[in-house]
Amino acid sequence: MRIHYLQHVPFEGLGYIEVWAKNVGCILSSTKLYDKPIFPNLDEFDWLIIMGGPMSVHDTDVFSWLISEKEFILNAIENKKCVLGICLGAQLIANVLGAKVYQGIEKEIGWFPIEKIKNSTESLIDIFPDIVDVFHWHGETYDIPDGAVHIVRSAVCENQGFVFCDKVIGFQFHLESTLESVKELIKNCSDEIIEAPYIQTSEMMLVDENKFHKINEIMNNILNYQLNIT
Repeated sequence: MRIHYLQHVPFEGLGYIEVWAKNVGCILSSTKLYDKPIFPNLDEFDWLIIMGGPMSVHDTDVFSWLISEKEFILNAIENKKCVLGICLGAQLIANVLGAKVYQGIEKEIGWFPIEKIKNSTESLIDIFPDIVDVFHWHGETYDIPDGAVHIVRSAVCENQGFVFCDKVIGFQFHLESTLESVKELIKNCSDEIIEAPYIQTSEMMLVDENKFHKINEIMNNILNYQLNIT
């Protein structure tokens, strides 16, 4: 299995996804959007993973590569590639599918619970516990694209995840986060850690290493699920 991933900033890499990919023998390649981005041909990969980043999908004046990136993502979806978008990645998928991306009610940074939507007909939903703490770092959100299935929500962010045409998944939250990757986020985005209802201190984000193991286990199951439908 050939996985190509899009990375928007140096400090938001694959996290646990890289561990999983190496364990199952996937071939990894990447486009680093912050460093002279070159996109592969569609026949050069089987699965596209789109990582997070501090920019907005609307910041095309500042990050001109967003225009080419959106075209590339849409082409991958239209050519029935398996696609997984995380945080900004999910927002980019929603955007190219015609859904609105906008500022959320509150920024959500740290460990907060999501709950699955039990009336969802999407089989992926069975992987999630009814309620589970996951790691968040986002200020924007999105509408669920037409034709997509809404699968998870949180108290302050209704649209936390969706599945489109079985093979395309968008998550607003971070199941790939590790202790090390969150330390990198804190180091590079510390200006966002302010006193607010849904923003934790850096100490609270790092205090319980078992939480990382739990979300990585869910990520493992989701990646296996996508692997089996590619």
